[in-house]
Amino acid sequence: MDPDRRRPRRLPLRRFLSCDRSMEPTIVDGQGLIGTTFGRVRVDQIRTFVHPNRPGFWMVKRVRATDGKSMIVESDNRDIPTEDSHSFGPVDTAGSYRIVVKIPRRWM
Repeated sequence: MDPDRRRPRRLPLRRFLSCDRSMEPTIVDGQGLIGTTFGRVRVDQIRTFVHPNRPGFWMVKRVRATDGKSMIVESDNRDIPTEDSHSFGPVDTAGSYRIVVKIPRRWM
């Protein structure tokens, strides 16, 4: 048997931690998240992605529009000033993760 076939495949999952209030009440500050790269980007999904102007800085936002290659993202919390596509424009969908699990804050 080919040795590569015995090697377990990596799941396209990644852990994240919300560190602000921009997505409240959907996601609260300090809440854990699990995201996947599996599937297509769709409107109303919550996704994480690298900030277009700050390499290495991950953001979590809701998709408001997409053409499959880029997405317009917005914060859920309109009561506080936030950064989203209103300030930095469309975001590349490549490398983004769809949030599939919100870990209760009491478990963190």
